[in-house]
Amino acid sequence: MAEVPSDAEIISTLADDLPVGLWVARAPAGEFVYANRTFGEIMGTVGLADPKAGGYASPYGIFTRDGVPYPEAKMPFVRALEEKRVVVVDDLTIRRPDGARVDVRAFARPVTNAAGAITHVVIAFFDITREVHAQQARAESEHRLARAQRLESIGTLAGGIAHDFNNLIFGIKLIGTELAIGETDARRLRSLALVDDITERAATLTRSLLGFARRGKQRPMPVALDDVIAAMRELLTRALGGIALEFELGATDRGPIVADRTQLEQVVLNLVLNARDAVKGTGRVRVTTRSAAERVILEVADDGPGVPDGLRERVFEPYFTTKTKGPDHGTGLGLATVLGIVESHGGTIEIGHGLVGRGATFRVALPKTDAIAASAAGAIVRGEPARGSGTILVVDDDDIVRRAITLAIENLGYDTAAAASGAEAVELFRRNPSAISAVVLDMVMPGMNGRATYLALRDIVPEIPVLLMSGFTLDDEVQTLLELGVRRFVAKPCSVDDLARELAAIVG
Repeated sequence: MAEVPSDAEIISTLADDLPVGLWVARAPAGEFVYANRTFGEIMGTVGLADPKAGGYASPYGIFTRDGVPYPEAKMPFVRALEEKRVVVVDDLTIRRPDGARVDVRAFARPVTNAAGAITHVVIAFFDITREVHAQQARAESEHRLARAQRLESIGTLAGGIAHDFNNLIFGIKLIGTELAIGETDARRLRSLALVDDITERAATLTRSLLGFARRGKQRPMPVALDDVIAAMRELLTRALGGIALEFELGATDRGPIVADRTQLEQVVLNLVLNARDAVKGTGRVRVTTRSAAERVILEVADDGPGVPDGLRERVFEPYFTTKTKGPDHGTGLGLATVLGIVESHGGTIEIGHGLVGRGATFRVALPKTDAIAASAAGAIVRGEPARGSGTILVVDDDDIVRRAITLAIENLGYDTAAAASGAEAVELFRRNPSAISAVVLDMVMPGMNGRATYLALRDIVPEIPVLLMSGFTLDDEVQTLLELGVRRFVAKPCSVDDLARELAAIVG
């Protein structure tokens, strides 16, 4: 006759099949009594006889979510004893001996005798790894969305400010050039040259803002990242002074990317200069390229102090800088510009650990040629500076800029007509289209913008020569107009020489 299993054996068998880990210990010392099979699967070890109350974290590999050994005073066993009730602890992470990590929620229940004294504590462990990962993924997604929305708002503001400042800078630049014509006083000429230098410096800042605002994608074409960096070796080496600069270039053999070469150079230079500032003259900087699936990777790593976790998101915000004093005082636009350029090219940027466990690595991933549409239509072709003749219709809603452009064009030998709006320009042109040789047209105007104005002018004279101008750089809207028939585009602020070359090209 078969032996009948005891009650204890039946309970033990059933407990082993439960999808929850059970662990029982005596109170108050915590001597191990029982653990089921699921407990061993979760913890990666069977119940241990040696640990006692006050010493569970290390033997069982119990940590906080942040990787700190779990405080013994907050262990489920200890809390159940102290609080004399069922306690729930859901921030435990088990680091198993096999290297796996398991996130756990524990229910600890004190067991009392007839006299009300606690004799045992039973703890049920639930594997909530998937739940925790899902929560973390949601939190990360929400964080990225909030960051993207914040940066988009800042970018919109930065782009608008840059556009308006470009208009003002353009006016100053043109007026300064006009004042220099015929000037013989050497002191005044030096002052006017200084004005021109200042406007160029201001234009550089606004270009950086437009880069951050993703308004700066200009002339995309197939380029090899390694070739771009190789051409910059000497410049980068000089920029770093005595700091060790290493190159590991290995991306060219897998095909080019589609990018604006000038902006790509700006990304590389800004990242290298950022690394230079991080190591403070005594470390190493390494520039690496490689291929990964449909992306080309650029990494700029250093062995400086690294980027604190709390600042990793903010370093890409415009005008945020940790270099606030001394000769290396930062503008806070370098990394903001990098972010804007990279994202405008369909890429991503992230921060990782630097060299030999120290410092930081800025990792840029850009799509390869077959992953992004390439279009070089509307590329700006530079001619030689020239004077001209004929009547140029200047259309710009900004009075200062319109007057400055008009004066500059007249100094080049042209006659001018001016309109403060698209509607006024169309009406003026309709009266006598044969009298107008070409149109200088602002892109951004209230009411009837550059696109609407151009289409209306084209309806009157289909082949009307138009030079489009904007405080933004060449973007998708401008590219569309170039494809529709606009002859040339120039970004404000430009020099009088640039304006002369572009007019000569369309007036012919």
